[in-house]
Amino acid sequence: MKFKITIEYCTLCQWTPRAVWMTQELLYTFHQQVSEVSLIPTDGGVFKISVNDQLVWDRKESGFPEPKAVKQKIRDVVEPDRSLGHSDR
Repeated sequence: MKFKITIEYCTLCQWTPRAVWMTQELLYTFHQQVSEVSLIPTDGGVFKISVNDQLVWDRKESGFPEPKAVKQKIRDVVEPDRSLGHSDR
């Protein structure tokens, strides 16, 4: 089953490069499972990542994510038994 990733990010905070970088990392890891990655520019200091409308990361609660942590959260939602290789270490 394919899934959709959504990244909401604050443009006023100039977090566009961070959102694009995270998109690249997620597409590299989940390229066969992803049907879509949506970037949603917003304001208010928002940086949230969701999978199929399920929130997996919120900067206001957990700070800025490293790709490894986000990949693990997404994997846990969509394919819990999958190994992420070096990202699991």
